[in-house]
Amino acid sequence: MHLRLIAACALFLAGPAAFGDDATSVDLDDCRISAGPGYPGIKARCGILLRPLDPSDPNSPHIDLQVAVVPALSLEPLPDAFVPIAGGPGQASSDFYSAYRGAFEEIRRTRDIVLLDQRGTGDSATLECDIDDDIVAADLDQDEILAMTRDCLDALPHDPRFFTTSVAVTDLEALREELGYSQFNLYGISYGTRVAQHYLRRYPDATRSVILDGVVPPQRALGPDIALEAQRALDNIFARCADDAACAERFPDLAADFDALYARLGESAEEVTLPHPRTGLPESVTLGQAELAGAIRLLSYHPSTIAMLPLMIHKAANGNFVPITAQFLMSMDSIGDSLAMGMHNAVVCTEDVPYLARNAMNVDALASTYIGTLMVESLETICSIWPAGIIDDGFRVPLATNKPVLLLSGDADPITPPSYAEQAAVDLENAAHLIGRNQGHGMAPRGCVPDIMADFVADAAIGSLKTDCLDRLHAMPFFLEFSGPAP
Repeated sequence: MHLRLIAACALFLAGPAAFGDDATSVDLDDCRISAGPGYPGIKARCGILLRPLDPSDPNSPHIDLQVAVVPALSLEPLPDAFVPIAGGPGQASSDFYSAYRGAFEEIRRTRDIVLLDQRGTGDSATLECDIDDDIVAADLDQDEILAMTRDCLDALPHDPRFFTTSVAVTDLEALREELGYSQFNLYGISYGTRVAQHYLRRYPDATRSVILDGVVPPQRALGPDIALEAQRALDNIFARCADDAACAERFPDLAADFDALYARLGESAEEVTLPHPRTGLPESVTLGQAELAGAIRLLSYHPSTIAMLPLMIHKAANGNFVPITAQFLMSMDSIGDSLAMGMHNAVVCTEDVPYLARNAMNVDALASTYIGTLMVESLETICSIWPAGIIDDGFRVPLATNKPVLLLSGDADPITPPSYAEQAAVDLENAAHLIGRNQGHGMAPRGCVPDIMADFVADAAIGSLKTDCLDRLHAMPFFLEFSGPAP
């Protein structure tokens, strides 16, 4: 799939034999899991969960789902395991956990960590599409997107209709039963919050507690608001820089710099030659508005990368396009390596795009953002030929429960702002919503949040949480030069 299309759209072989229900046991063996090259290996116990492609038909061809259990540090772990669920949609939970394991080490003192790579991700019957590394100068038109989507569908080894959230939660419950845990404590990040909420909806007795980080409310279809929220987050970065004496002195016209850069790339894309940031090999890249938007959007996710944005924008506005182009390449490589785009499409073309209210969209407001209407139009084109999958009745209704739920938001999050968590919490009777000041997408590894999560899981209660430490969270200072922020 074309890198420009990935930048625009990313949100977030069953063998011929058939097996009966008695073929679903999970045998775990010693293994090591990792987030990829450069990351340390983690000792675990790994195995395969066999599941019917169509859960309503146990005699349908089965697929292999990858399972990993990272044992608790205690010799007598508690019977309710902790289950991180990755975002995307399209990222493997084992990859997410391996990259952010430090945030969950306190929880692992007494509980096993159970990782199920959601069907369609990782090595769980992955639904990947080939990625075309050749970036062309012209924007993709509808016919090109349709052709790429058909190629993707033709290459898939499984029917994508069975790779939605409603099916995935049945896999997770089957795994709990197979491994013999009394209940699960769920943590979901981004799209993973949708999975966690629906699992609790379907299996309340099997759920002890839930942490939702960067919340996607069930009643909201993602699409148009992504561009609006991304623009809001960028405007807030500009305002933060203007209020920071050092940043304002170094970049006195940052918003104007960005507007001029965006307009310049709209008139004529730049051909940028640079060493690829991963391989070091010379790379020629066409940097247009779509590539700029892809880089800006992903750099807006985390405080550490937000800190570099003013400098990169300023450099590009003054003719040095290499730093922002390098970030675009790194971002696209990261998405290509971590997201299974076939699974991503299977989810959004069932759970989001069919529910977009075109007549209620403010197209002018979308067009005025730096992302524009490209994301919505691309998703609509992809989903016009992508088969819609299984979705449960009541899937898009706000979750109503008295189970303990901890919601986490960053007020600088460019995709799931705190208001989304408030929408999700409308019928949650036993919930707390914590907001990190100047924090982006994903609060788990920030400051004292790991301790707060550990206390919440330990007690499965919100009343006794000590949250004063959140006041000490801070955003990384803006970089004034590439050597780092000012002392």
